[in-house]
Amino acid sequence: MKQHLSVARARHVATVVIDRAPHNHVNAALIHALADVLDDCDADPDVRAVVLATEGRVFCGGADLTGDKPLVDEQGESETPALYRGAVRLFSAKKPIVAAIQGAAVGAGLGLGLVADFRVAAPEARFSANFVTLGFHAGFGISHTLPRVIGGQHASLMLLTGRRVKADEALRYGLVDAIAPLDEVRAAAQALAAEIAVNAPLAVEATRATLRADLAEAVRTRTEHERAEQDRLMLTADFREGLRAVAERRAGRFVRA
Repeated sequence: MKQHLSVARARHVATVVIDRAPHNHVNAALIHALADVLDDCDADPDVRAVVLATEGRVFCGGADLTGDKPLVDEQGESETPALYRGAVRLFSAKKPIVAAIQGAAVGAGLGLGLVADFRVAAPEARFSANFVTLGFHAGFGISHTLPRVIGGQHASLMLLTGRRVKADEALRYGLVDAIAPLDEVRAAAQALAAEIAVNAPLAVEATRATLRADLAEAVRTRTEHERAEQDRLMLTADFREGLRAVAERRAGRFVRA
């Protein structure tokens, strides 16, 4: 999956770009490849901050729920636990991350955006924790990371309605830290990362480690619970109906079964 990733370095900032057209859907292999890139950035003393961006109109349309889930390693670890293990690796990165969000960040795509310390969004950006519309439980640690960023009440509103939140509302929630025009959003994220990078790097990393203490371990614990709930709900008629409803672009007809 490294063919879908590129890295450019300037002014002590590494810009990491995912390009997996058309919707930048994530899977375990891509998330682990991204974690490898962040590990490389952590090991590079010239890198002091990271910008996470994607190509195209969509930031990330979420995880691919279609088809059989492949085994991803020689031990036979399946897709979902491997994906969530990769999420823990992302939250374990040591250097500050600024996400440039130009379009929709949906489901696991929202989770990917929440890996970052800060989010710069275009007015066209949309944020959705749409799991309940699928008859599904939130994953990727979102049930922990979303309320951590925007508070329990706003997180509950997003998680229990599945609604799409526009960039200006996300700014009010604190989900977005700045809004920039679509053609300037990546540059604005790079400017914020550069503002961080001019400071003493050891002090920045130490302060960030304090602010995010135990976050990766909390994500590990929460994804174990999320996966158990997802496994249970995937056996329900409501989940099968949710997948059909989303594919057919209609409201679900759920029966509590």
